[in-house]
Parts: sequence; C-alpha cells; structure tokens
Amino acid sequence: MTGDALDARIVVERPRFTLDVALHAAAGEVVAVMGPSGAGKSTLLGALAGLVPLREGHVRLGERVLDAAPAARAHVTPSRRGVVLLGQDPRLFPHLSAHDNVAFGLLARGIAKRLAGVEADEWLVRVGLDGMGARRPAELSGGQQQRVAIARALATAPAALLLDEPLTSLDTETAGDLRAMLREQLSATHTTAVVATHDAVDSVSLADGLIVVEHGRVTQAGRVRDVLRAPASRFAAAVSGLNRVVGTVRDGRWSSGGMSLPHPVGGAGDVAAVFPPGAVHLVPRGSASASPDRAHGQWSARVIRLEQTPAGVRVRTAEPEVALDLSADRVAEAGLVTGDDIALSVDLDSVRFLPA
Repeated sequence: MTGDALDARIVVERPRFTLDVALHAAAGEVVAVMGPSGAGKSTLLGALAGLVPLREGHVRLGERVLDAAPAARAHVTPSRRGVVLLGQDPRLFPHLSAHDNVAFGLLARGIAKRLAGVEADEWLVRVGLDGMGARRPAELSGGQQQRVAIARALATAPAALLLDEPLTSLDTETAGDLRAMLREQLSATHTTAVVATHDAVDSVSLADGLIVVEHGRVTQAGRVRDVLRAPASRFAAAVSGLNRVVGTVRDGRWSSGGMSLPHPVGGAGDVAAVFPPGAVHLVPRGSASASPDRAHGQWSARVIRLEQTPAGVRVRTAEPEVALDLSADRVAEAGLVTGDDIALSVDLDSVRFLPA
C-alpha cells in the first residue's frame, strides 16, 4: 500500500480574500498546513477532496488530473478521487458496530464480505481497538471513535489522506496517544497525507514538510523543524513558542522601539530578532541595574497583558511586543499588573537575526 504524489495549485474565492496556495507532497510524504483560524486551511482540503470548486489551478494525484480549472470537464467527483477527508467529527454510522464501520468502506470498494471482515478486524488491532469491534460508536470514547474513523480511512488504501484538525477535540493525553498511532500507520502504509492543524506538536509528530498559510497565501514552506526554528511571521513565531520582533539595523546595532541589541553582521535594513520567552528576564526594581543598559541588551517596556499558564505567568509587553515567562511567585513578588513600566534584559546568545 502506498500513496501517490500530490501536486496542486488551489485558487478559490472567499468572502474576504482569494485563497491561492501551491502544495506538493511526494508519494508517501506527510505535509502539514498551519495557519490562523480563517486562513483557508479547511477550504484548501475541501478543494483537494473535490468538495470546493476551483476558480483557477489544478489538482494532480500521481498520473491522474483531478481538477484543471477553469475547464470544468476536468473535474473528478469526490467519490472517484481515491482521496479521503477526515475531520474532527469521526462521522461514524451510529447503527453499525466499530467492525462494520471499518468494513463498510471495504465493501463499498467491491471487496468480498468475508475478506472485508477479516481486514476490518486486522485494522482494529492496528489502531489499538482489539476486542472492541462489536461496540457501537455510542459505546466508545471520542478518541476510540477517531481510531475507528482512521482505520476505516486507511483500510481503503487511499491515494491520499486529508486530515482536518482531527485531534482538536481530544484531551491532551488521548491526542498524544492517537498522534503516535497515526504517525505509525501513515509510515507503515506509506500514505500520502495533508494535515491541517493549529498545533506545532501535530506538525513535528506527523509531518515531513510544513507550509504556513495566512490570509490565503503561503507565507513560509520547508521542512517542519526548519520552519519552526526560523519563523517568517508573527503567527509562525507564536506557534513555535518564540518571540519575533522586526527592527532596523544601523551602525552595528539592531533596534525596535525601546529595544536595542548589538548586531554581529552589521549592514543596514529591516531584520527580525528571534528568541524564546525564557531568554527574557525581568530586571528587579530598585537594583543597581534597574535603569536599562541598552548597550547590553536591556530596555524599558510596558506590561499589556498577564496570561496564566500551567508553569506560571506569561507577561506580554509592548514597544516592542515581547513575551517572557515568570513564576506566579515572581509576579506576585514584583507586584506586576497591566500598565506597569518594567525593565527587561535578554540573553544575547539566545537571539538569532533573520531576514524580515
């Protein structure tokens, strides 16, 4: 079992913008698509599946042309594409058992009933549901239902599998277990897949390549870890867990708002400074260093938001917009509230400069 190479350019009119995205996945490759809500990720998958008409562009799967807009006659209907779209809702048949749900797709492809039954049993074992074949969807947890849906999708040996945030509605532990199982089965079956997600963990765990889509356009593409390590937009930086601040280089220093750092290369122009929140430190009030030393990476900032996190508090500041993480005790000790003016410093060794 192996998937086909997927090559597409999707141009679709949306109410607020035009989606225009090029996407390529080699046979057996998994590509993640990340972007903020409303960026066009679900529309992209719908177009690949044949559910959303193209204004322009094409969809090719292996040697087959599934769409070639605006030539409507080139459109292959969803049921004949060999493409399976799986979303947050498993969409199982409530009156059928888990076994029969998996067997249904096989029977629809013309496989004999006895063989379909054997393969359905095998797939339930592969997705971790051995012994649960007789249960109906109402008797299964959300994670177990999604496992059945994945088994039903992969059992039909699709040429490509499209996953539209399939783990979003699951708790963290269940999502982690399902993520590991899904990666194992995609790898074992060499299935070509496209995964739309908000979660960087999904991208790192499941995918080989990553494209970032914002306002209907690809703003960055490459290998997953390469994109997350060097984010080219604020959204990509946010999902990577990094600060990304655009500033100007002049006379050997980079500056943005009240923040000024030595720039090792020199030159001039717009450059993005990228660094983790953990590299940013609060300069204690009343200390000898409370007056920011700009020459050594210190600056003044105003607190615009305090966000509770499992590990403590994420403090967001303005001019420029920078986040730092503090323990709840540290925030209480400093008496931080929104609107406070504070002094910050950054570990210079943790800052990387990227083209803006």
